[in-house]
Amino acid sequence: MNWLDLVGWAGSAVLVWSLLQTRILRLRALNLVGCLVLIGYNTARSVWPMVGLNIVLALINAFYLRRLLATRHDERTYAVVEVAPDDGICDHVLAAHAADIARFNPGFARRAGGLAFLVVSGDETVGVVLARDAGDGVAEVELDYVTPRFRDLTPGEFVYRRSHLFVDRGFRRVMSPRGMLAPYYHRIGFRPEGDRYVLELGG
Repeated sequence: MNWLDLVGWAGSAVLVWSLLQTRILRLRALNLVGCLVLIGYNTARSVWPMVGLNIVLALINAFYLRRLLATRHDERTYAVVEVAPDDGICDHVLAAHAADIARFNPGFARRAGGLAFLVVSGDETVGVVLARDAGDGVAEVELDYVTPRFRDLTPGEFVYRRSHLFVDRGFRRVMSPRGMLAPYYHRIGFRPEGDRYVLELGG
């Protein structure tokens, strides 16, 4: 096997690996890389039907990647809906994703009461944020969960971007959960404070 064949096998491996991804943004990006590698390989081998196929697939991936990246911070892409803490839809989402929630939020233990927000894209619930009053104007986030397919797009930020959700209830600060794995808060205006992140809310 020569180096060119290794390139072809590597491109095929990346293509297969991309299809195993649950995160849609990562799937599209890896699939695009695999297609580009295979375009080069098949061009070198003069396998023109496969060149044409991979060019089409690369264009499709590039189109969807551009759209995903362009809309990831668009207010029209997501809606934040407040629900009762014991709402049936909220219960269903938490139960359906219990294992994944435990993986990324190992210290989470659901308590009664508090605030509950669902993050919705179209007709799909893509995230859940649970918070409670910690006193002295502080809202403590107990759970900030996004389903795997949307995790790279951080839709949970819309809960915090719309600070009136907390300000209207008299909160001046929001504190992230303790021990959350792979937190994203530093990218949306929170600052680190000990083992948490804190967002100061405008008056």
